[in-house]
Amino acid sequence: MAQIKLDGTSKVFGDITVIPPLDLEIGKGEFVVFVGPSGSGKSTLLRLIAGLEQVSGGRIYIEGRDITTTPCGDRGLAMVFQSYALYPHMTVRQNMAFPLEMAGEAKASINRSIEETAHVLDITRFLDRRPAQLSGGQRQRVAIGRAIVRNPTAFLFDEPLSNLDAALRSSTRLEIMKLHQQLGATMIYVTHDQVEAMTMADRIVVLNHGKIEQVGTPQELYERPANLFVAEFIGAPRMNRIEGEAAAALGAGTIGVRPEHIRIVQESGLWQATVEVIENLGAESHVHTRSDVAGPLVVRMSGSPGVKIGDRIGLSPADGFVHRFDRHGMALR
Repeated sequence: MAQIKLDGTSKVFGDITVIPPLDLEIGKGEFVVFVGPSGSGKSTLLRLIAGLEQVSGGRIYIEGRDITTTPCGDRGLAMVFQSYALYPHMTVRQNMAFPLEMAGEAKASINRSIEETAHVLDITRFLDRRPAQLSGGQRQRVAIGRAIVRNPTAFLFDEPLSNLDAALRSSTRLEIMKLHQQLGATMIYVTHDQVEAMTMADRIVVLNHGKIEQVGTPQELYERPANLFVAEFIGAPRMNRIEGEAAAALGAGTIGVRPEHIRIVQESGLWQATVEVIENLGAESHVHTRSDVAGPLVVRMSGSPGVKIGDRIGLSPADGFVHRFDRHGMALR
C-alpha cells in the first residue's frame, strides 16, 4: 500500500487551473522530490498534501485513510519551510518542545525526544540559544528537529535550502540525506534546483504547469527522458537541442545530445563549429560553440579543453547517446 496517494487530485483558483487532475503514489520510506521551474505547481501540490490548501477535486489518502478534508494538524505530517518559521522569543529547546506541549505530551517524554533529536542533528550545544544567535544552517537544523520530534507519518520540505549560501546548501543537503537513511521516513521535498533533485531523490516528479511530465529515478530521467521538457530540465549544463537539417540527418524532427556526450574531433566531425566561450571550472570545462548547421552547442569535458576562443573545431555525438523527439516533443524509442 502507498504511504501517500493522490487520486485525481486537482486545484483551481477562480478560473485558473493550477493543478489539473493527477495521480501519484509515494511508497513508505521513499524520498520523493517535486521539481520544476517557478510556477510549475510543486509547492501548491505539497500544500494540498499538507492540508494548507483545499483540493478542488479528487482525493488524498495517507496509509489508506482518506484525509482529503482532514484538518492540517490531524494529518500526522510535519512540514519544514524555506523561512525556518521559528519563534524568535523561544530557545531552541522551547521551539522543539512547543508542538509536543500542544499535543499534551508528558514533560519527561518531551525532554527525551528533544535530547535524542538534538544529538542526531548535532545541535545539543544550541538548545539554550535563541534563533537570532544561530546561523542560517543551524536554524534550518532546528526547524528540521522540531519536525522530527513529532514522529510524523511523513516529512514535507518546501525548498528548505533556498536561504542558504552554496556551501551551506551542500552540507545541509547531505545532512538531510543522512537523516532520511537514519529515520527511514517518508519524505517529500520541493525544489527548483535539479541538482538537488538528482542527488537526493529515490524518485523525481517533474512538474510543468501543474502537470506531471515524468516520474522516475534520477538515472531514468537522465537516460530516458519522456519528452523534451524533461530532457532539457534534467542535467547541467542543459541538453543541447538540435533541429532542422542537422536533426533530420539523424532521423528525427528534433534531437538532443547532452554536453558530456559531444566529442571534439578537431578537423573532422559531424558538425563544424566555432569556439565562442570557455568556462574553465578546474576539474572540468564547458566549451560553448556555434555551428552553422546545428546552432549553439555546449561541450562538457574533463580538465582543460585544449582549444581556445575562435578555433574552428569538429564535433560529433558519442555513439548511442543521441535522444530523438517527434514534432510534439515526445521521445522516440
